[in-house]
Amino acid sequence: MKPETESFFERVYEVAKRIPYGRATSYGAIAKYLGAARSARIVGYAMNGSFGKDVPAHRVVNRKGLLTGKHHFEGTNLMQQLLENEGIEVVENQIQNFETVFWDPSKELQAHL
Repeated sequence: MKPETESFFERVYEVAKRIPYGRATSYGAIAKYLGAARSARIVGYAMNGSFGKDVPAHRVVNRKGLLTGKHHFEGTNLMQQLLENEGIEVVENQIQNFETVFWDPSKELQAHL
């Protein structure tokens, strides 16, 4: 992996670690916060590589609240179970009332990482 990609991944992880318990955000919201608005897919790749780094990747979903990364978790429903354990309702792989649990790093965090 290129050093600039590793650096970007580390910045993604730092943002993801700040997502509060019981909240969720999107790949695109993290990308936008980091000044790379068109890099939502790269944020997804970062989440895929985050296991073992103490990153709450289960709290990062697509812009519609869909659990698009769930196949990267062990077991068939681990991502959903982790979200539900935090009080987030998930039906058919989609967070319900996503707008109420949505955490926007651009509004919640002061300085860019």
